[in-house]
Amino acid sequence: MLRPHPLRALFACLVLLLSLPVYANWQQHHWDVMGTRASVSLWSEDDATDLFQRLETEMERLNQLLSPWVDDSELARLNRLGHKAPQTISPEFYQLLERSLYFYQLTDGAFDITFASAGHLYDYRQGKAPDETALADATRHIGADRIALLPDHRVHFRSPGTRIDLGGIAKGYAIDRGIALLKEAGIAHAWLSLGGDSYVLGDHRGRPWEVGIQHPRNREKVAMRLPIADLAMSTSGDYQRYFIRDGRRIHHILSPQTGKSVDGLASVTVLAGNSLDADALSTSVFVLGVEKGLALINQLANTSAIIIDRRGNVVYSNDLTAPE
Repeated sequence: MLRPHPLRALFACLVLLLSLPVYANWQQHHWDVMGTRASVSLWSEDDATDLFQRLETEMERLNQLLSPWVDDSELARLNRLGHKAPQTISPEFYQLLERSLYFYQLTDGAFDITFASAGHLYDYRQGKAPDETALADATRHIGADRIALLPDHRVHFRSPGTRIDLGGIAKGYAIDRGIALLKEAGIAHAWLSLGGDSYVLGDHRGRPWEVGIQHPRNREKVAMRLPIADLAMSTSGDYQRYFIRDGRRIHHILSPQTGKSVDGLASVTVLAGNSLDADALSTSVFVLGVEKGLALINQLANTSAIIIDRRGNVVYSNDLTAPE
């Protein structure tokens, strides 16, 4: 059996196994935002309609701030103009860039928001990838050391081809903001999910929430089930956005060194105290691979990882043990 985790429970993401009895005070809501599905289930003796609207409004605000696909977002504007002259951005966006550069240093470059310099050349819906010449040119502009954070919340890109994408951290941050809103409203028991990122607040009124890690090769199956409470979790997988070309899986988790999809792993789930960290670390471990990824996780307090490689082998960080 899995040993109790320091954060009181184990978790992974992608599939929530609710199978809950019907309670009058359990309320659920679902909506689409940030290119994925958001879901919340919470316990409240009051009608939660207004609270659900506040969650929707906050996440849409973040989408308008951080999406590279919204033309007038701060991120899109920085991508267009950041190489021409320093751009003044909001304190919130600036702090997220600071946190991104922290993870860039912590992971020796595995977490790199400038992967978008090559990433924008891929179209996963259309099954399109850049040719070798275009990819080689784009990767010359990858490297978060090309981002200069200046006083007064100004940012400058040192390379004209550099672009950023906060896809490895934005959804985790949105979850954290959502949980803050729930706490402010007096909610003590809730589950909030956005794509592969989730946070479980409290327990399920006396018993843990039952959550499963999606099987990376069969959307109808669960790789394992875990009871959790008061925990953030993020899963990065090669099955979330991908296409197959010449027998090779082309997915959205790119190597900052090559601009190509990372080989070797199928799924990485990270458990941490907040969703922003879990989000960034699940991406980082996927890029680093099993050995270097677990070495990173094992040195971090109150952080765990469950890795599934492409052969279906499961590996755990040192604080966890495999089911017997």
